[in-house]
Amino acid sequence: MPTNINEEHLYWLAFNAVQGIGPKRFALLTNYFGSAKNAWLAPENKLQQIGLQEKLIGKLINFRKNFDPHSYNLRLANYNIKPIFIDDKNYPKNLKNIDDAPFVIYVKGELKSEDQKAIGVVGSRKMTGYGYQVTQDLVKKLANSGLTIISGLARGIDSAAHKATLEVSGRTIAVLGCGLDLIYPPENLGLAKQISDGHGALISEYPLGAPAIPFNFPARNRIISGLSLGVLVVEGAADSGSMITATDAVNQGREVFAVPGPITSPTSAGPANLIKMGAKLVWDVDDILNEFKIDSVNNCTKVYTAESKEEEIILSLLEKEPLQMDEIIRQTGMDSGTISSSVSILELKGVVKNYDGKYILI
Repeated sequence: MPTNINEEHLYWLAFNAVQGIGPKRFALLTNYFGSAKNAWLAPENKLQQIGLQEKLIGKLINFRKNFDPHSYNLRLANYNIKPIFIDDKNYPKNLKNIDDAPFVIYVKGELKSEDQKAIGVVGSRKMTGYGYQVTQDLVKKLANSGLTIISGLARGIDSAAHKATLEVSGRTIAVLGCGLDLIYPPENLGLAKQISDGHGALISEYPLGAPAIPFNFPARNRIISGLSLGVLVVEGAADSGSMITATDAVNQGREVFAVPGPITSPTSAGPANLIKMGAKLVWDVDDILNEFKIDSVNNCTKVYTAESKEEEIILSLLEKEPLQMDEIIRQTGMDSGTISSSVSILELKGVVKNYDGKYILI
C-alpha cells in the first residue's frame, strides 16, 4: 500500500524529483507561493519573478508535464520506501537541526528514537588491513554500548563499519548518494538488504532513479554527520570524502574523532591533519564514549581463548599489527609448517582473516 500522505506533501515529493531543487530553492519557492502545490502549478512568468535561472525554470516546466506525484508515491510503496518530511514528528531530530536539512528523506527499513544516539564512521575506500582491524574493534564496542552506527555503504571502511555492527546485532544506518532503488556499489546489495531487514535503515535524499554520480556524495556526507552526535574518521587521504564529512561535522557542531595511523601510509594523512586541527585522537573506544558520557560497561565483545602455545603467540603478535605469513613465522621463530597450520586453524575458527595479504584479528 502507498504511504498515506497529504496532497501538499505529494508536491514536496514532486519538487524533490526535480534535479536542481534542493532545500534552499524549495524554501524559496514555498515561501513565495505559499505552498508547494501553488509553486508546482505556477506559470512561467511567476517563476521568473523569484529569480530562478531560465535553464532551471525550463527544466521544471518540462519535468512537471510528465510527472504524476500520485504515481510516484505508488512507486515508492512498491519498493517499500517511505518518504519522511521535515515537518513530520518522526523526522530525525539530529538531522532536522542542521542548516541545509533535506526537506524530504527516503527511508527503507526502520528509524527508531534510539538512533538519535549515533556516531558516523567514515574512511578510505582503499582500506588497509590496519584500517579494517581498527574499524572492527571500535565499531563493535561502540555498537555494544548502544550507539547506532551511521555510514555511507561505500567500499572500504564504510562497509566494514556496517558489517561489524551487524556482527554484534547492533543498529546501523546507511546513507546513500543515489536513489534507494539503485544500491551503490552493487556488490553491497546483500549488505543493504541485511540493514533494512530489521537492523536499521537505508536513507537517501535522492529520488527514485537518481544515479550515483560524484556530485551527490559530498552532499550525502552532510547527512551522515547530521544524523550523528559525532564522526569517527579511521583512514583517509588528505583530500578524501572523509575530510568533507569531518568538515561538515565541525560546521554542524558535532564532535570529530580521528584514529592515528602509520606515517608510512597515505591513508593516515587525513586523520593526522584532523588531529593537528583539534580532532580528538582515538586510542581506544573510551576516548569516544567518555566524550558522550556513555558507560562502556556493556562492551562485551567475544574474546577467543588460545588453545595452544602457538595460537597464543600468533594472537599476541597480531594484536599489535597485521602481518604477512612469512613475518609471523620470522617473529615466532617456529617451524613454518607448525605456524602455517595454526594460522589456518585460527582462520577456520573465524579468529583471524587474510586481508590484502596480511593476517588480522577479527
